[in-house]
Amino acid sequence: MKISVLGAGGWGTTLAILLYYNGHDVTLWEFHKHYSKVLDKTRVNKIFLPGIKIPHEIKITHDLEEASLDKNLIVLAVPSQFLRSVVSNVKPSDIKDAIFVNVAKGIENKSLMTMSQMLRDEIPSLDEGQIGVLSGPSHAEEVSRRIPTAIVAASKNHDTSKTIQSAFMTSYFRVYSSTDPLGVELGGSFKNVIAIGAGIIDGAKFGDNTKAAIMTRGVAEIARLGVAIGACPETFAGLSGMGDLIVTCMSRHSRNRYVGEQIGAGKKLKEVLKSMEMVAEGVETSRSASQLAEKYEVETPITNEVYKILFEDKDPVKATTDLMTRDMRTE
Repeated sequence: MKISVLGAGGWGTTLAILLYYNGHDVTLWEFHKHYSKVLDKTRVNKIFLPGIKIPHEIKITHDLEEASLDKNLIVLAVPSQFLRSVVSNVKPSDIKDAIFVNVAKGIENKSLMTMSQMLRDEIPSLDEGQIGVLSGPSHAEEVSRRIPTAIVAASKNHDTSKTIQSAFMTSYFRVYSSTDPLGVELGGSFKNVIAIGAGIIDGAKFGDNTKAAIMTRGVAEIARLGVAIGACPETFAGLSGMGDLIVTCMSRHSRNRYVGEQIGAGKKLKEVLKSMEMVAEGVETSRSASQLAEKYEVETPITNEVYKILFEDKDPVKATTDLMTRDMRTE
């Protein structure tokens, strides 16, 4: 297959390499012209994926038309809040019957759309069967080193999910299929907010009991919200729900957990974000998740407290106390 990966961050670069070794003709698109030349020359993504060699057969370009034209599969690996601006420059005449695979994990601010919804909003000519999602517990730092990983490919069209599954499946990268792309996207997005909460627990030195409570009740609230929006409840017990939440809350590789940890230790959000090269999707997703919860009248106490800590400067200890002293209820 002819495949383009739009976005040369750590995850985009990792997937481009994986797809190349799976026998595909791969193009990797980088937004910054200068950095695309650096990548093409050095064949190492020193900023986002140091130590991993990019094969010379992978074409690296800054030209979006070149990256989009006559491809069978286009992987969207641009951070969620920037993806619309990239997609808006893709010409419908270039993509024809291409399948789009979103791997970004976030909900667009203001519109409150998932990336798949945003894609159809921006390119109305796309059929539902041309859109899929790939998500799950999968840090680029580990996948790039061929550490066994399981993930899920989802599309409303069963054949599309199978096509994506086949394109990405390897001996170390196991791909399951699903027909609930909405649930897969919501699970992958909302868990980042809970991961910030888990990081806050780490930074504030509360302990394992507290973190386990945040993770468990976090799954419950993102499932409640996801089902209210229209997703299947089972999806949140799978790889893009429970699985992704576990790895993002626990891993040293997790950018979202790191943001929470720094804030729990007393730093301010602006200070933390300024020190980071990569994007922590959960920060902006906490805005969207809180708004979606209000829109669908779903109770999301952890998400609400994370939002208040991030954007209203609420003290993490006070937020934790408020969560612990809520009215008694059944599980």
